[in-house]
Amino acid sequence: MYMILRWLINAIGLLAIGYFIPGIEVESLYIAMVLVIAIGLVNSVLGMILKLITWPINILTLGLSNLVINAIIFALVAKYIQGFDIQVWWAAVLGAVIYTIVTTFSSWLYKESYMH
Repeated sequence: MYMILRWLINAIGLLAIGYFIPGIEVESLYIAMVLVIAIGLVNSVLGMILKLITWPINILTLGLSNLVINAIIFALVAKYIQGFDIQVWWAAVLGAVIYTIVTTFSSWLYKESYMH
């Protein structure tokens, strides 16, 4: 049940990102729910490979290279999912940062509910 709630929170977060950030468009809640799955899958496969390859750079930049990797993944998913459009690179960076905050929050809620 909590995984469905977390999925919905992340999808609503993506809808809010599309609404508030100029340069990012998310058509509907259905597209946002598909995006949550697509971003999760791409991040778990390609993201882990990129983060492993750029590990030395990540140490030198104190983790800021992860921000670029997350923005690349965000923009990559936008190229392949119809209904999700990113028009400007900085919108992808800002969207990735805000989406990371939303997913961290939903993960925290999941852990809190699991502990009780």
